[in-house]
Amino acid sequence: MQNRRTDRGSFFPVFWKMDNHYVLMDFHKTFTLQQAEDVHIYAEGRYNVKIDGQLQEGTPLIITIPAGTHKINVKVFSQGTVPAIFVQGKTIVSDTSWLLTYEDKEWIDETGKTSDISATKWVNAGSSNFNDPSSPPSQFKLAVQPQAPVSVIKKGDTSLIDFGKETFGYIQLHGIKGKGSINIIYGESKEEAMSDSEAITLDRLHFDKDVNTDSTLPLSKAFRYVKLETAPGFTVDSVCMLYEYVDIPDKGSFRCSDTLINKIYDVAKYTLHLNTREFFIDGIKRDRWVWSGDAYQSYLMNYYLMNDDETVKRTIYALRGKDPVTSHINTIMDYTFYWFLSIYDYYLYSGDTAFIKQNYPRMQTLMDFCLQRRNKDGLMEGLPGDWIFIDWAAGLSKQGEVSFEQMLFCRSLETIALCANINNDAKGAAAYTKLAKNVKKKLFAYYWNEQKKALVHSRINGVPTSNVTRYANMFGIFFHYFTPKQEQEIKDNVLLNDSVQKITTPYMRFYELEALCALGDQQHVLQEMRDYWGGMLQLGATSFWEEYDPSKQDTEHYAMYGRAFGKSLCHAWGASPVYLLGKYYLGVSPTSPGYATYTVQPSLGGLQWMEGKVPTPHGSIELHCDTKQIKIKATEGEGILHIKSRTVPKGNNIMIKTLGDNVYEMRLEPNINYTITYKAM
Repeated sequence: MQNRRTDRGSFFPVFWKMDNHYVLMDFHKTFTLQQAEDVHIYAEGRYNVKIDGQLQEGTPLIITIPAGTHKINVKVFSQGTVPAIFVQGKTIVSDTSWLLTYEDKEWIDETGKTSDISATKWVNAGSSNFNDPSSPPSQFKLAVQPQAPVSVIKKGDTSLIDFGKETFGYIQLHGIKGKGSINIIYGESKEEAMSDSEAITLDRLHFDKDVNTDSTLPLSKAFRYVKLETAPGFTVDSVCMLYEYVDIPDKGSFRCSDTLINKIYDVAKYTLHLNTREFFIDGIKRDRWVWSGDAYQSYLMNYYLMNDDETVKRTIYALRGKDPVTSHINTIMDYTFYWFLSIYDYYLYSGDTAFIKQNYPRMQTLMDFCLQRRNKDGLMEGLPGDWIFIDWAAGLSKQGEVSFEQMLFCRSLETIALCANINNDAKGAAAYTKLAKNVKKKLFAYYWNEQKKALVHSRINGVPTSNVTRYANMFGIFFHYFTPKQEQEIKDNVLLNDSVQKITTPYMRFYELEALCALGDQQHVLQEMRDYWGGMLQLGATSFWEEYDPSKQDTEHYAMYGRAFGKSLCHAWGASPVYLLGKYYLGVSPTSPGYATYTVQPSLGGLQWMEGKVPTPHGSIELHCDTKQIKIKATEGEGILHIKSRTVPKGNNIMIKTLGDNVYEMRLEPNINYTITYKAM
């Protein structure tokens, strides 16, 4: 998937190591049958079958398993496709309870005896999409839907086709007649489509002989506009497209009294859907790659919109790849740490313990790689081959020991310690916890500047710099690393301080606004959303961009990376309002894995009313809130509702607990419709 990127027609592969699938896999499961059973076997690749260790003759399509307890092994070899099996009997079926390995460390001695001691590591098989033997995994394709342009402006042999909004798919040419060349220039903006020399994506077709045919271009592209140029005497009757998408329904929603915020939410949703493909990718035009920092934000947005576990898991697996580890994920140090954070977040939102157990060994080897690259002070500093990204920001120093990297490093150690406990690795949990505490101690000892009341950006040669940036400071807010006094100091001296370098990417605006929401400043954040995301809408955006700087003019908005149209106008990290509105306005957050317990802390932030739905693993939490009344219902879990009210709330089936400072608490049970009257602050 990541090798579909092209740049002006040239193949443009990723910058990092690409791992292929394991070509030889052994699947097995032990069954106990009351009576004999015929079992059909389908596989992608060459395979053999063993029953109780005995190899079956040939390549059986049907095997008979006798009554009793028996073990079935299916070993599959395939270089061109991922080895896969589909097994179907009356009771014996292929599912995630089957175990598999890419190396069965067993041998047969000179007597013919199979070894009875094995170091083989078995893991649970995946079972997401091989549900029909006539549709094997290698034939998987995203769904497509025909779409027509909203306008076509034709001038001589050139046509400018407008599909009305940012989209993704395959161009279809109907009624191609004659011979000669066709040039197709794609543009997320009209200006890009009209620029033969600067457009990022294009197709050039040539027909040596007279044709009278239709054609669908072989590679999907991102665009709103398409310029079609034909050679004299060569014609194309019409142009349309096949919109390509992942058919995942929305399970979450948000609506409120502010029509601009509703528009921002809708465009954010569309942006996330466009960048949700086989995996969560960064942007649909330029990279079309799986970047860990981008994906981490997509996971969080996904939990409040689609709540699709399979795409999260596929993306996490794809980013991690195989051992041995030879570089940071995407070559970026911070992106390695985001990968760790994504594991625990997935567990918190899904409750999927099996995934944590399966990935713990990969977490260990990746953390070993990080620990081996610490400097003499036990901190993370860029080494040759490491990319310290942080953010796109002019003049941002990446030298020395950057406080932001230590912040993420500390959180990653805390995360792997939690996962060690889930895996009953007490020794590992203790070691990782000790390391995390040590890094956290150094974070404040080395970087906290009492005069500036904030963490400084970096240390160089062991000496702290005086520069304060927003990154480590805002992450420390929602990581809950600061005291309440420090949080207020950082809010005043960093987050609301215009003299501290401002953030211009939606990527880091995500975290900046999350920090302000975590501090209870939803009213300020709502205005920031109106200004920032609303600013893109005023400029005609139909999906949200990779970067937005209000000070830029006209086509300057499209430029990036030294290219006139290098910027992505549909970037996953631009969709963060989906997450912010769900978590910090509807106020719904899990407090234990899989929403077994959760909190609801609605905050209107200046809105007159809002309503929405937050998906949970087996249901949802629905909420309506205005200045006088809250209605809420959850289908699972034990919840706690926190309300700020000028008066004591009243309602059905509730016990009110006063927490002070006009804050009240009540417990929520599943499948009860609660209606609570209160007076908003």
